[in-house]
Amino acid sequence: AVQAVQAVQAVQAVQATRRSALLAATAFLAASTSGPMQAQAKGGFEVVKDPQDGYQFAFPFGWQEVSVTGQDTVYKDVIEPLESASVSYIPTDKKSIAEYGDVKEVAYTLVRKVLTTVNQDVKLVAAEERTDANGRLYYDFEYTASTPRYTRHALASVTIGNGKFYTLETGSNERRWGKMKDNIAKVQKSFTVFDRQDY
Repeated sequence: AVQAVQAVQAVQAVQATRRSALLAATAFLAASTSGPMQAQAKGGFEVVKDPQDGYQFAFPFGWQEVSVTGQDTVYKDVIEPLESASVSYIPTDKKSIAEYGDVKEVAYTLVRKVLTTVNQDVKLVAAEERTDANGRLYYDFEYTASTPRYTRHALASVTIGNGKFYTLETGSNERRWGKMKDNIAKVQKSFTVFDRQDY
């Protein structure tokens, strides 16, 4: 019986030593890599760049990439599922978003017929043009889409490039809009399309 107790104590001592070593190694790795990780987190945003499809945008640190049919990429908050950003595109022969109409006309059509479902009460809040450093025209707009259970407050940006009509859509639950609107606006304004790189 004494030998059994001593054997258990010896195993516990080895496990404690192994646990201490693992904790020490983890602490060392965290300390040695905290500079870049903190710098990345300090800004509060990460950037996704897709050179093959020709776009990039920033999203809040901590959002996770998820797969959604019909979207090229989607990032969302794992706790607040209405907080998300997505990019999709379709082929087009147009050279500029202006060829589809003015900003309010295009925004209204997209909000009513593409970005929401028929059972949602939709309101276009604002629509404006934006031009990037390379002269590419974007239509940026804000809207709300309500159901009996929730209202989503969203921002979207559309443009033309690489023979594609690109749409970035981002937003949050209306109840969190006051807290999230600045972050959501940064996502929208960070969206840029560039000449894609062939591999």
